[in-house]
Amino acid sequence: MFTRKALLETAFLVGLRARLDPDPLDGDYALLMRQVQDITSRPSYRELIARDEAALLLYAGTYAALKLCGHDDPQFRHIIQQASAGGYATVFERIPYRQLDLLHTLEMCQIGNSLPTVDQVLPLTLLCNRPNVTKLADRDIYAITHTVFYATDFGLREPRWPVGTSLGEIVELLEALLVLTRARKDADLVGEVLCCLLCLGVKEADSVGQAWDFLASVQEKDGRVNGPPGIVHTQITEGDSDYQSWATGYHTTIVAALAGILHRSPRTCNPQRAVAPPGPCTVPTDTIHRAVEWLCRTSVHHPPETGLPAAAASAYGATAIGDPRLARPALVHFATELTDADQGLWQKHGMEIVGEFAAGLRTLGITCPSLDRFLKAISDIISSLTEVPPQAAANVHRLTGLGLLAPERATALTARKTPQSNSPEQNASLLPGLIKTYDLSRIASVVRDLVTAGWGEHRITRDAVAFLTAQQNPNGAFGYPARDDLATRDRAQLSWTQSIVTALAELGNFNS
Repeated sequence: MFTRKALLETAFLVGLRARLDPDPLDGDYALLMRQVQDITSRPSYRELIARDEAALLLYAGTYAALKLCGHDDPQFRHIIQQASAGGYATVFERIPYRQLDLLHTLEMCQIGNSLPTVDQVLPLTLLCNRPNVTKLADRDIYAITHTVFYATDFGLREPRWPVGTSLGEIVELLEALLVLTRARKDADLVGEVLCCLLCLGVKEADSVGQAWDFLASVQEKDGRVNGPPGIVHTQITEGDSDYQSWATGYHTTIVAALAGILHRSPRTCNPQRAVAPPGPCTVPTDTIHRAVEWLCRTSVHHPPETGLPAAAASAYGATAIGDPRLARPALVHFATELTDADQGLWQKHGMEIVGEFAAGLRTLGITCPSLDRFLKAISDIISSLTEVPPQAAANVHRLTGLGLLAPERATALTARKTPQSNSPEQNASLLPGLIKTYDLSRIASVVRDLVTAGWGEHRITRDAVAFLTAQQNPNGAFGYPARDDLATRDRAQLSWTQSIVTALAELGNFNS
């Protein structure tokens, strides 16, 4: 099965070269075609079709490539037609993109059928149903790329997209997938997604240039492009090193070559469409409103160790949606309880939590003497310094926001350049893995980082936010712990909700 698939893909590359490039096949392509002809002429290959109808596509696609290159083979065609008409090979259940594969292959073979058309199958595909990009597994990405290949006939036709399907959204999805696959250094998927953009006429975009740069950086001197780990079963790669090198790299190398053909082809017909820029990532105000109310109700039943961070998050969220009084119950509770608290308690929580809690108190005119003493001591220490570490800059500016440090002094103290953190691409690439492990707090942290980096309108950020907001319970809490112990559930939801509220509030875009 593996070698027959490899033969098909090699033949298909040559066939597509013949379709997309008006020049005659050159030496390398002609050599590959002769090899395909030699193998397909053997009874030991072609007669397997009649014995394994379920694998029809492996043979029909190879025959189609021969036909496209002007090497029709009537006997080969006869066996394929028999299998096609046999009442099984074309009618057993296939997922939508595999059905498109069948329809496209039969079209290339010019073999008639009574199957549903491409236009009828396309609305059922993953591609045309607005998938959440952060949830897509490799198999899903392959389903998306192959849908584009067959629907557009590799750029040679413009499909009739289903009503409500926007070509701009499809391009945006593909460009988001390029971000994720490049960050994972998966040359196979980068090449496939690049081919899709080229099939849609997108040749000059920055995303295309970045994909080409990546493929060039991983290509070996002899032209080979290595495939991702696990793409070939380990038993196939045992033994001969030349065969191992071919088996683990042939598919990705073919994909890279296919991208080159598509990029150069004068025949691809789909122009890049002008698309409106995406709008800001918005969150319903009610989502944060209900979460803040839950944090207030729940935090007061916890000791300051766990309750104070939740109260601070409720203050931050309430302020973000313009209703700071929502957080008043939790703020009053902890301000009263901690009136005479030891300074070590505030120190243990850190300035991000303490600063947000203090800001919430100031907004509502609530006092907490022990907190005021702590902040005064911290501001005195900071004022005596000549500079602070770059990672402390945000906390210094929090003191400014609380009126405890002059703005010009804060600017002087934080003049050192902030250390470089992960790039947005690297942060975005973490999301699919975090979603699989249901690590809601880290997902929220990544969303905050993406927003800070200017990616608040990016498709990946919008889809990550959509995932987070979909985890809200009717009571306002976020997350589903899948545990029966009430204390365990409460602690998990408290941690998740305060993290998610803070991340959503960071977006600053709300609607009613």
